[in-house]
Amino acid sequence: MPDPGFSPLQSGLPAAAARAHAPTHAAGAEAGGAALPGPPSAPVPAAVAVPVDVSAPEDGPGGDLIARHVGEGAAAVRQSSPALERILRGPSGLGTASLYLARRDESPVSPAPETPEEGQPIPGLYHHPVPQPDPERVDEVSRRIKAWAVDEVQAYPPEWEDQFDGFSVGRYMVACHPDAPSIDHLMIATRLMVAENAVDDCYCEDHGGSPIGLGGRLLLAHTALDPLHTTREYEPGWAESLRSDAPRRAYHSAMEYFLQMATPSQADRFRHDMARLHLGYLAEAAWAQTDHTPEVWEYLAMRQFNNFRPCPTLTDSVGGYELPADLHARPAMQRVIALAGNATTIVNDLYSYTKELKSPGRHLNLPVVIAEREDLSDREAYLKAVEVHNDLMHGFEAEAAALAAACPVPSVLRFLRGVAVWVDGNHYWHQTNTYRYSLPDFW
Repeated sequence: MPDPGFSPLQSGLPAAAARAHAPTHAAGAEAGGAALPGPPSAPVPAAVAVPVDVSAPEDGPGGDLIARHVGEGAAAVRQSSPALERILRGPSGLGTASLYLARRDESPVSPAPETPEEGQPIPGLYHHPVPQPDPERVDEVSRRIKAWAVDEVQAYPPEWEDQFDGFSVGRYMVACHPDAPSIDHLMIATRLMVAENAVDDCYCEDHGGSPIGLGGRLLLAHTALDPLHTTREYEPGWAESLRSDAPRRAYHSAMEYFLQMATPSQADRFRHDMARLHLGYLAEAAWAQTDHTPEVWEYLAMRQFNNFRPCPTLTDSVGGYELPADLHARPAMQRVIALAGNATTIVNDLYSYTKELKSPGRHLNLPVVIAEREDLSDREAYLKAVEVHNDLMHGFEAEAAALAAACPVPSVLRFLRGVAVWVDGNHYWHQTNTYRYSLPDFW
């Protein structure tokens, strides 16, 4: 049976070519990723333009604004550059075959026939279309994650089953990690995603969450990821607390599975990003307690911490290799990862906008903050939030191109490629998850 190689590329990084910064540092680092046997680089299809309906109404209140907004979103030009082509193509040359995937642990399947996608993309939103996720992988990940969540850690009660199914976490993770060499690798990200959502729902959001006392709950939850080192007398109390609380059970179990397949530096990197996430939760909770609407820049600062960053951090772990710690810690790489996390989190703000309006209480999101702080209508604020997202996406792609040119190390190029694919998969899931999301009537 021939090896399937890489899953189809989903990224549209060539769009950044016109905005890429000139290289500022000489290349010279050597590849340091873990060696994995695998096939040589597979040909990569060229990125395609996103079809956007530019027939937005030009009459009526706000018509000119909407027409300009949609037209600008449709006008993104995709050009090529040597740096971006290297990202899309992946590592090549003498000695780089070991950086590619281990052979999958299941037989390759024929591509699924093209079927219409659920949902509509937000008009004017800068994004890239992706191939349909492998349906056999989606089914298997969905089966395994439900068995883990229900039987192994009892992460949610039976009455939440429809919400768990509607989240479509299997489709989400397969779309974001098409190069995962096995289902076991995909399950790393899937368990952690479900555990993070259990903490968010039960500690912060609608399923019993509250800003009151959140700091203490999050501190104890974080010890499920970053274990407590204490005395023999007091350790049993801590261990019992992990077993007695569903979100902490989920965190602890998901982390234990992760540690079986991750390097120490990958695990420590993930813990750091989860601490960032918890800090963002606490900032939002503090604003809720004081009924404070932050300035737009303050909200964006909070969203750099309360965001999806832990997910692309797992890119190399799920891919079956390692981006060495010194390369991951480079300021340029940290900027790329931060911009990716920020852009994908604003995608969530935009797609979940109507869902949050219907939920109990007041939910801060970027359109709500812009409307209040800049005295705009709901529609004008939403369209401006789309522009903020697009600026973040362009920044992410330009910085990724600049880093690829400045540091063309195979493991760096592969990691950048994986993060871009994750960004695109995240948008795909939000667009197609019509169980959770619907768009406002602003066009």
